[in-house]
Amino acid sequence: MQILYRSAFELARDIKAGHLSSTGVLEFFLDRIARFNGELNAVVALDEARARERATAADAAAARGEDWGPLHGVPLTIKDAYCTAGLVTVGGIPDCRDNIPASNAAAVQRYIDAGAIVFGKTNVPFMSADLQTYNEVYGVSNNPWNPARTCGGSSGGAAAALAAGLTPLELGSDIGGSIRTPSHFNGVFGHKSSFGVVSQAGHLPPGEGILAEPDLSVVGPLATCVDDLEHALDLLLGANAGDAPAWQVILPPPSFRETGGLRVAVWADDPFCPVDDEVLRCINSVAGTLQHLGARVDLEARPDIDPEANHRNYVQLLMAVMAGAMPDSVREMAAEAVAAADPADYSDGMLQMRGIALSHSAWQQQNEIRLRTRAAWSRFFEDVDVLLCPCVHVPAFPHDHAPDMLQRTLPVNGVARPYMDLLRWAGLTLNAYLPATVVPAGLTLDGLPVGVQVVSRYLGDRTTLAVARLLERHHRAFTAPPGYAQ
Repeated sequence: MQILYRSAFELARDIKAGHLSSTGVLEFFLDRIARFNGELNAVVALDEARARERATAADAAAARGEDWGPLHGVPLTIKDAYCTAGLVTVGGIPDCRDNIPASNAAAVQRYIDAGAIVFGKTNVPFMSADLQTYNEVYGVSNNPWNPARTCGGSSGGAAAALAAGLTPLELGSDIGGSIRTPSHFNGVFGHKSSFGVVSQAGHLPPGEGILAEPDLSVVGPLATCVDDLEHALDLLLGANAGDAPAWQVILPPPSFRETGGLRVAVWADDPFCPVDDEVLRCINSVAGTLQHLGARVDLEARPDIDPEANHRNYVQLLMAVMAGAMPDSVREMAAEAVAAADPADYSDGMLQMRGIALSHSAWQQQNEIRLRTRAAWSRFFEDVDVLLCPCVHVPAFPHDHAPDMLQRTLPVNGVARPYMDLLRWAGLTLNAYLPATVVPAGLTLDGLPVGVQVVSRYLGDRTTLAVARLLERHHRAFTAPPGYAQ
């Protein structure tokens, strides 16, 4: 019976029915890693002995008619930003190379409580703070579609492992495109959940035992099919431990019933972040598919926001989050730089300095701007069910590990653009806490995958997933990279 690229939840059903064994599925993925991971360096730590022990127990439980849950006996990997009890969790941070948590991150525990077996960890950038995946501890992770290209970040190892068939399901986090960009670069599905509906507890940074959950950041699944995204999200949903006695998360159903009633806005390009022609072509083809299915497609509808102003607001709020892990000396340096700068200077470097140096009162002012932006998006989604837009403006690009990100550039239609433009389309929707599902949209002429963000109103996760399901069925399902389909 087939294992490769099967739904993780289908694998669990077959394990419980005795059609597959958990031990056999585990050995299958370990063999795939032995065969393919050398070129990719996506899986960076294994827990084979404990995984085999738990797989044996899962098979014995199935034989007794016991049901551990919807992921009964399914072996899977976890992004190395999430704490895993007894299994090294580095987060790309050299000082954490020997860090072995005592407990699982909340989201990891929800997978395990559903019967999953964590057998390995997938690579991330230093502190999950880049859109390429490399660090001093584990090195560089490569893209299975072209190893000379990045697999993205920060969930880069997770997306590459899925695309290469090294794992059936993953767990990502996203504060700057870290689920969406790797999904786009590797041709897999990913879901950035609405802010606050899945607990971030146990994510590194900030790390094990920290109670405060960062602004902007969210947890979500990556998979090779929409079914797995939806079922995994159902497992992950819920309040953190402190809030659980008082409230629960119940997401509303999709905002449309029939495709003929689906209202789609398309924001495929914009001067605030010009989009590569090949990415633009693929996004427009997705819009064409939905229009062919009977959806009402509007190429002009936009929320009442200034995308450039939104970007400035987002980056300052983002860097205020990042500043929490920075030494006092860095924050002091940023404050001095801002004090000496032209008040009109919002270049990438100075924008970051402004965020790092934000006082609490200044943060409140930026938060008010963000709340007004959220209100504008809410009004927009009164007339629109979903927005299609780029995940990022380029396909996977060649590795560039120049230490100063501000010196890196990316070519867009023959013009060198700042590397930090990678945050622009991601932040456009993230800043308002909106859900977004990434769906494969097509391939560039040189064979690199392109994804599209399907975005909806806050807590409209089931709407974005419903549209993703339409596109999976009628536009493009997951396709394995060349050389990985067997």
